[in-house]
Amino acid sequence: MMIKITYDSEVDALYIRLIEGEQECRTLRLNDEIALNIGPGETLVGIEIIDAKAVLGKGELPQVVLENLKLASAA
Repeated sequence: MMIKITYDSEVDALYIRLIEGEQECRTLRLNDEIALNIGPGETLVGIEIIDAKAVLGKGELPQVVLENLKLASAA
């Protein structure tokens, strides 16, 4: 399994993909900025954060820290 985090600076949106590949999902909006993509079997596929700088970092994107995880080698 690979978790992928992408950021689109043009629209200030961050997406955390938890499951690889194309998935047919329904979207569950938690609020105006955060939405969950739910796949088959109620599996959480991804998390979308709009206005990411404001929601996560008080005007800038926060650093990402991985704890107790091995980094995957670049493919």
